[in-house]
Amino acid sequence: MPVVLLVIVGWLYVAVMMAVAEATNSNGTILGAAVTFVLYGALPVAIVTYIMMTPYRKRAIRAREAAEQAARAGQSGAPDGGGEAAAGPVTPVREEP
Repeated sequence: MPVVLLVIVGWLYVAVMMAVAEATNSNGTILGAAVTFVLYGALPVAIVTYIMMTPYRKRAIRAREAAEQAARAGQSGAPDGGGEAAAGPVTPVREEP
Protein backbone atom coordinates (compact mmCIF):
# COMPACT_ATOMS: atom_id res chain seq x y z
CA MET A 1 0.00 0.00 0.00
CA PRO A 2 2.77 2.57 0.73
CA VAL A 3 4.23 2.02 -2.76
CA VAL A 4 0.87 2.84 -4.31
CA LEU A 5 0.61 6.07 -2.33
CA LEU A 6 4.18 7.04 -3.22
CA VAL A 7 3.48 6.57 -6.93
CA ILE A 8 0.24 8.57 -6.70
CA VAL A 9 1.80 11.50 -4.83
CA GLY A 10 4.86 11.65 -7.09
CA TRP A 11 2.85 11.47 -10.28
CA LEU A 12 0.38 14.13 -9.16
CA TYR A 13 3.25 16.42 -8.08
CA VAL A 14 4.77 16.24 -11.55
CA ALA A 15 1.36 16.79 -13.17
CA VAL A 16 0.70 19.86 -11.00
CA MET A 17 4.10 21.30 -11.87
CA MET A 18 3.40 20.74 -15.57
CA ALA A 19 0.04 22.49 -15.20
CA VAL A 20 1.65 25.42 -13.36
CA ALA A 21 4.27 25.73 -16.10
CA GLU A 22 1.50 25.70 -18.72
CA ALA A 23 -0.51 28.37 -16.90
CA THR A 24 2.42 30.70 -16.26
CA ASN A 25 3.90 30.42 -19.73
CA SER A 26 3.40 33.50 -21.92
CA ASN A 27 1.55 31.41 -24.52
CA GLY A 28 -0.24 29.21 -21.96
CA THR A 29 -3.77 29.42 -20.64
CA ILE A 30 -5.62 28.25 -17.55
CA LEU A 31 -7.73 25.96 -19.75
CA GLY A 32 -4.57 24.43 -21.16
CA ALA A 33 -3.27 23.91 -17.62
CA ALA A 34 -6.51 22.19 -16.61
CA VAL A 35 -6.40 19.91 -19.65
CA THR A 36 -2.75 19.16 -18.96
CA PHE A 37 -3.51 18.21 -15.36
CA VAL A 38 -6.46 16.00 -16.28
CA LEU A 39 -4.80 14.23 -19.21
CA TYR A 40 -1.31 13.87 -17.70
CA GLY A 41 -2.28 13.64 -14.04
CA ALA A 42 -5.76 12.66 -12.91
CA LEU A 43 -6.71 10.17 -15.62
CA PRO A 44 -3.45 8.17 -15.64
CA VAL A 45 -3.33 8.15 -11.82
CA ALA A 46 -6.87 6.77 -11.70
CA ILE A 47 -5.99 3.99 -14.15
CA VAL A 48 -2.70 3.06 -12.46
CA THR A 49 -4.30 3.15 -9.00
CA TYR A 50 -7.09 0.85 -10.15
CA ILE A 51 -4.57 -1.61 -11.57
CA MET A 52 -2.22 -1.49 -8.57
CA MET A 53 -5.06 -1.94 -6.06
CA THR A 54 -6.43 -5.08 -7.75
CA PRO A 55 -4.64 -7.55 -5.43
CA TYR A 56 -5.93 -5.70 -2.36
CA ARG A 57 -9.50 -5.74 -3.68
CA LYS A 58 -9.30 -9.47 -4.48
CA ARG A 59 -7.94 -10.20 -1.01
CA ALA A 60 -10.73 -8.19 0.61
CA ILE A 61 -13.39 -9.99 -1.45
CA ARG A 62 -11.98 -13.40 -0.47
CA ALA A 63 -11.91 -12.42 3.20
CA ARG A 64 -15.49 -11.16 3.07
CA GLU A 65 -16.69 -14.36 1.36
CA ALA A 66 -14.88 -16.50 3.92
CA ALA A 67 -16.46 -14.54 6.77
CA GLU A 68 -19.92 -14.96 5.22
CA GLN A 69 -19.37 -18.71 4.78
CA ALA A 70 -18.23 -19.04 8.38
CA ALA A 71 -21.27 -17.12 9.57
CA ARG A 72 -23.61 -19.33 7.53
CA ALA A 73 -21.90 -22.53 8.68
CA GLY A 74 -21.97 -21.47 12.32
CA GLN A 75 -25.58 -20.41 12.13
CA SER A 76 -27.05 -23.51 10.49
CA GLY A 77 -24.97 -26.08 12.40
CA ALA A 78 -25.88 -24.95 15.91
CA PRO A 79 -29.00 -26.21 17.64
CA ASP A 80 -31.52 -23.46 18.00
CA GLY A 81 -29.60 -21.47 15.42
CA GLY A 82 -32.62 -19.34 14.66
CA GLY A 83 -31.42 -16.60 16.96
CA GLU A 84 -34.50 -16.66 19.18
CA ALA A 85 -34.40 -17.25 22.88
CA ALA A 86 -35.25 -20.78 24.01
CA ALA A 87 -38.67 -21.18 25.55
CA GLY A 88 -39.17 -22.53 29.05
CA PRO A 89 -39.96 -26.20 29.60
CA VAL A 90 -43.48 -27.27 28.80
CA THR A 91 -45.38 -28.48 31.84
CA PRO A 92 -47.35 -31.65 31.32
CA VAL A 93 -51.09 -31.40 31.48
CA ARG A 94 -52.51 -33.55 34.28
CA GLU A 95 -55.79 -35.24 33.93
CA GLU A 96 -57.88 -35.37 37.01
CA PRO A 97 -59.34 -38.76 37.93
